[in-house]
Amino acid sequence: MVKVKVCGITNLKDAQIAVEAGADALGFIIYQKSKRFIKAKDVRLITSQLPPFVSKVGVFVNEDPHQVLEILSYAHLDFAQLHGEESPQDCEYIGKNRVIKVFRLKSKEEVNKLEPYVGKVRAFLLDTYDTKAYGGTGKPFDWEIALEVKRMFPQVPLILSGGLTPENVNSAVSTVEPFAVDVCSGVEALPGKKDPEKLFSFLKKAKCS
Repeated sequence: MVKVKVCGITNLKDAQIAVEAGADALGFIIYQKSKRFIKAKDVRLITSQLPPFVSKVGVFVNEDPHQVLEILSYAHLDFAQLHGEESPQDCEYIGKNRVIKVFRLKSKEEVNKLEPYVGKVRAFLLDTYDTKAYGGTGKPFDWEIALEVKRMFPQVPLILSGGLTPENVNSAVSTVEPFAVDVCSGVEALPGKKDPEKLFSFLKKAKCS
């Protein structure tokens, strides 16, 4: 069964609803330019009240690797999701079993960019390329590119993101068969605030795919 990560969590209520709906992981965006930015101290308050067996993910963009490690420890986070231009060496420094590396690919010709990261990260996350934002755009990702990534790097767990909604997640999972899907704007009432109805619908359709 596909795993589901709900990203852009900014408050305890949304975190609890996502867990109740069946989320396997929650994402907290620790990047000040994001509309869904949350401070590390606030993440810590939320993660300390979550039940066991729910993975907590900190989302970073071109943050100093040493700072990433400090925040992971302080905020009780299990994984670092790196959305910027972080190098394979940065990933190794943080720890390959704790890093989810994000790639915003524009075409199949760019899939070879992932090669240097094999063996240095825990998973690849594919998100839609946008010139103005590092994620959370609501724009669909090209699933054909995702299938090419799976073909070339079958040994690395694939997380599919980019424009997923309750309406298309079933097709996404059936087509790509990823290890997990990652949703943010597709289950929001507004940036940083989740819609409970959309959350439950998304989780139900993703898990039943």
